[in-house]
This record gives sequence, structure tokens and C-alpha cells, in this order.
Amino acid sequence: MNEDTGSVTRPERRDAAMNRQRIIEAALRLFEQHGVEQVSMNQIAMEAKIGPGTLYRRYRNKSELCLDLMKDNLDLLFDDLETYLDSNKSKPPAVRLRGMLQLFIRFRERKAQLLAGVEDGTTSPRSRPRSASPVYDELHQLVVRLFDEMDLPELSGGHSTFRADMLLWPLASDGYLFQRDVRGHSPDQILDEICRTYIPQQLLD
Repeated sequence: MNEDTGSVTRPERRDAAMNRQRIIEAALRLFEQHGVEQVSMNQIAMEAKIGPGTLYRRYRNKSELCLDLMKDNLDLLFDDLETYLDSNKSKPPAVRLRGMLQLFIRFRERKAQLLAGVEDGTTSPRSRPRSASPVYDELHQLVVRLFDEMDLPELSGGHSTFRADMLLWPLASDGYLFQRDVRGHSPDQILDEICRTYIPQQLLD
């Protein structure tokens, strides 16, 4: 019972729970065989042996499905990031920011395809960037918090929000994979270049 509203949280219906499990298993099989980008929602419905309407009632698009597949991993990621930040409180915020970015890049390397699926198609290109997603939003809050801690004149007046946007865009799938696969930079090199570009160097020395 929800004390604020008096509403009862109903358990998921058995048939809905079974459909969700079939969808998840079908999606994982197809993603493993063909890659996330190459698989359509209709293919997932056929593989799961359900109607497209049943699939779309559960997930409006493929990015919502990928987010569900990633939920436990993302929860662990943000737990790890918060634990890292809490256990390194004595270090300067710029150093903590670099360490946090390193943890995220390692996560991106392990979960590249599903993370790209989460980012893909979550928003209209006229409203927010393609990289905008629940993952981006949570990371953005952490980065802004660390920039605010740096207490520099160039980050005053809301500039930390802008700098956080600029820092995170190269870590979205399109930008990150371009730098890694086309430009040939290693994950460590990408991290170094991002830090060199967006974090005042005197705070890292």
C-alpha cells in the first residue's frame, strides 16, 4: 500500500511476466547473433512468438527494451560510481571526475552494443541530442556536481552544466566508437584527450 496515495501496487500479471521473459530471451538471442542495430522490433516479436502489438505495449521502442535488459547492470554501474566518489572524498574533484570517467569507459567497453541501443532513438532529434537517455541524465548530474565542486570562475553562472554536456557527448556511442574504431584511439587515449580538453589541467597535476 502506498501511504501517500492509498493506491495498491498490483503484481505483474502472470501472462505479462511470461511475455516479458520471452521478449527478453528472444532479444538477447537476436542481439548476440546479429548485433543490436541490425535487429528490428518486428524480428523480436516474431522470435518471441508474440504479436507486434503485445511487444509495443510493453516497450515503445528498442531503446526501452535495451534499457530493461541493462537495468541491473546500470544499477551496479551507478552504485560503483557513487561508491568510488564517496570513498575518494579526500581527493580533488578533478581527480575524482577522471576516475569516474575511467569507470564508465570500462563499462562502455563491456556493454557497448546494449548501451548504444539504450541511447538510440530515445528522443526526437529536434529536442535533445541522440545521446540523451536515462544513463546520460544520471551521469550528467554527477559530472555537474564535480564541476561545481571545483569552484573556478570559468565554471560559474551555470557553465558547469554546459561543460558537462560537452564532456559527455564524446562518450556517447557515436562519438566514442568513432574515436576508437575510426581514429584508432585506445580507451585510455580517449580518456586522456577528454580530460585534457574539458578538465582544467592545473587541477589534475
